[in-house]
Amino acid sequence: MTHEYDDSNIFARILRGEIPNDTVAETDHTLAFNDITPQAPVHVLVIPKGKYVTYDDFHAKASDAEIVDFHRTCARICAERGIVADGYRAISNAGRNAVQEVPHFHQHLIGGRSLGRMLAPAG
Repeated sequence: MTHEYDDSNIFARILRGEIPNDTVAETDHTLAFNDITPQAPVHVLVIPKGKYVTYDDFHAKASDAEIVDFHRTCARICAERGIVADGYRAISNAGRNAVQEVPHFHQHLIGGRSLGRMLAPAG
């Protein structure tokens, strides 16, 4: 997969302040906001502020500080939103087969209800 970043994607526009968002957390390297079409009572999108397309792109190219900040921000949000005890899902879609809709690396933190099976068993 190529990792060409598109500066016109919606998350890039949010980071530039062109599109408003419902901010949950912001650090030097990370922005988190409530999803506009939540799939559960808690549905937060967490994005790095750098130009990364997918999970593998972010982890291959981001600085250690960016990676640590991103994951600690995710952990803090899970704790603050009260989804740790009962369980939550952290999802990152990458590429066409995973139906990645926005070509900017992002993680969905989803919880607050039973989420069922993520995928049907292979077979």
